[in-house]
Amino acid sequence: MTSPAAPARHRVVARDGTSIAWHAYRDAADDAEVAARPAVILTNGLGTTPNFWSHLVEALAPRHRVVHWDYRGHGESEVARSNDYSVATQADDLARVTEAVQAAGGSTSPAVHIGFSMGVTVVLELYRRRPDLVRALVLVAGGADHPYAASPAFRLPGAGALLRAGVGALSPVVPRLAPIARRASRSRALFPLGQRIGALTPSAPRHELEHFFRSVGAMDLGAYWSTLRALLLAHASDVLPTVRVPVLVVAPAHDIMAPERDLGRLRDEIPGAEWLRIPGTGHAVLLEAGDAVAAGVLGFLRGLR
Repeated sequence: MTSPAAPARHRVVARDGTSIAWHAYRDAADDAEVAARPAVILTNGLGTTPNFWSHLVEALAPRHRVVHWDYRGHGESEVARSNDYSVATQADDLARVTEAVQAAGGSTSPAVHIGFSMGVTVVLELYRRRPDLVRALVLVAGGADHPYAASPAFRLPGAGALLRAGVGALSPVVPRLAPIARRASRSRALFPLGQRIGALTPSAPRHELEHFFRSVGAMDLGAYWSTLRALLLAHASDVLPTVRVPVLVVAPAHDIMAPERDLGRLRDEIPGAEWLRIPGTGHAVLLEAGDAVAAGVLGFLRGLR
């Protein structure tokens, strides 16, 4: 199961002219019951490949229109024409995708937005700007702000600014590192290294994650780096108390990339947020326990009716 089967490919044009790709796994035109339910739009993490969504697509597509889309410079979307990869711009791209999904389904009903990792802050930014496009939120393995925002280390004066300055200083040399990154992404040592440092749990599927590593290595490294820099500036925690739609927070039990401290803030500050903790999983929870995540999301969506 490397990727979901045969989605229909579509495009929207972003505010700066960048072509943004989105992929529909179910058309609603010939199924009135499916058309009456909210579409489900999947928003990636940084570099996320479509295979991460396979379990959710398989579970949701018989009942909902399911769509995933590619960030600028990722997948089949163009590299940003304006070199703008900010979270605000990604959220604007998502708004345009959502409107295109509505138009394709002949409906103005708001969608259920599922964000993974970086996608959590993007869908929260969408809610800030266009709450009319959001029926409900599922927030998976990601915090509202930049990674480790709730960590004591980031509370030290200047810590965040120092990290961002370091990443910015490396930006001019990043394009020259692309050949090295491509070779490294194909290394068989990456997966065991990820397990050794705790980023991947024993249940992580090696084949699926090595597909992800190779895909990241093949993408435009400048776009990846610029998106990472934007993520380090992310700040959507001020949105949390304003959320007035149903929310499910999916928390891996052992995620060193999105610590439970960050995810717990979503649960504590979003009014009425539901909490689903998945034992024995790390950041790749969508692959490690996809069936459990899908069951939780299906139950959440049934509750919306």
